[in-house]
Amino acid sequence: MASDGIEMMTTTTTEPIGISNLPNQRHKIVIKKGANFTLMVVGESGTGKTTLINTLFRTELAAPKDYTRRHLKQLDKSVDIDIIAAELEEKNFRVRLTVIDTPGFGDYVNNRDSWVPLVDFIDDQHEHYMRQEQQPERGVMDDLRVHACLYFIAPTGHTLKPLDIEVMSRLSQRVNLIPVIAKADTLTPRDLILFKERIREVIRAQGINVFAPPVDAIDEASAEHARALMAAMPFSIIGSTQDVRLPDGRMVKGRQYLWGVAEVENEDHCDFKKLRSLLIRTHMLDLMTSTEEFHYENYRQQQMETRKFGEPKVKKLDNPRFKEEEEQLRRKFTEQVKLEEGRFRQWEQHLIAERDRLNKDLEMAHSSIKQLEAEIEDLQLAARGHR
Repeated sequence: MASDGIEMMTTTTTEPIGISNLPNQRHKIVIKKGANFTLMVVGESGTGKTTLINTLFRTELAAPKDYTRRHLKQLDKSVDIDIIAAELEEKNFRVRLTVIDTPGFGDYVNNRDSWVPLVDFIDDQHEHYMRQEQQPERGVMDDLRVHACLYFIAPTGHTLKPLDIEVMSRLSQRVNLIPVIAKADTLTPRDLILFKERIREVIRAQGINVFAPPVDAIDEASAEHARALMAAMPFSIIGSTQDVRLPDGRMVKGRQYLWGVAEVENEDHCDFKKLRSLLIRTHMLDLMTSTEEFHYENYRQQQMETRKFGEPKVKKLDNPRFKEEEEQLRRKFTEQVKLEEGRFRQWEQHLIAERDRLNKDLEMAHSSIKQLEAEIEDLQLAARGHR
């Protein structure tokens, strides 16, 4: 069969020629190269971000926070970016893991623009990688592009807060967003179901894009697993690195209560296993691919449409749109100042005119008094002459 001058041939031989070994060769390359995976965690202090990360990767990647000193941070009123790097190895395969923590997020009375450092960090990593791609020599490239963002929702049992909606909307445009309900063991099963449904309704109404694992059209078991993950979102999470003994003698990760044990890996208690499967076991490659082919490419395309090759990124202060808005505000301010100056001059002229009028009245009154005094003096002199 010929297509556009190229002859296409399909052959089947009883004796293999070695083409089928290509996946094995590729596997060796991937094993040797390893992989980078960057995970961002966003949520208020005390929602269990550090505990969940340590539970997910079964190691103490991050030390527990000292919340007794949180009042010292209140004066700063800023969101920090903490980078935790580690290298994990399993069956001779290495993953360079980076966890991006965001201490200070949502901890203040006024959380306006608290999303800015998060968005800036994600965009800066895309920018840094794009600049490396444009270099003549590309060796080992630094890659901190965020592959997934876990957004921790406080277990209020009501609905999403305005801050949650604002931040999730902005993050979902730049990164694979995965919402999780923190400390799900503080809610009853019925309240948890209702809370999940309210969150889904708000996400649909606000048009927030959350990561959806691809559904395999060929592998029905894989497709069913992906649909189960999507149905469970937002994932209810219980984080714990402590071993607890069950009545039957088994040791599990969980939290001990008077009524029993909340097990981390029990799917009747929470969605931890589903979240771990999505992040690590079954869809880590999908998260990487989505970041590479969708979020990074969107950023790269937007920048290439507005910048020349090799031109540095336009700083926010130099952004033409911000300059235009600044100029409009400056003109409005100037006009307002001129208007107030005109009113002040009119008021000043009115005061001067009123002062002059009062001075003339005083002068006339003074002249009248002097004239009356002269007449009185004349009358007194005349009276003395008659005597």
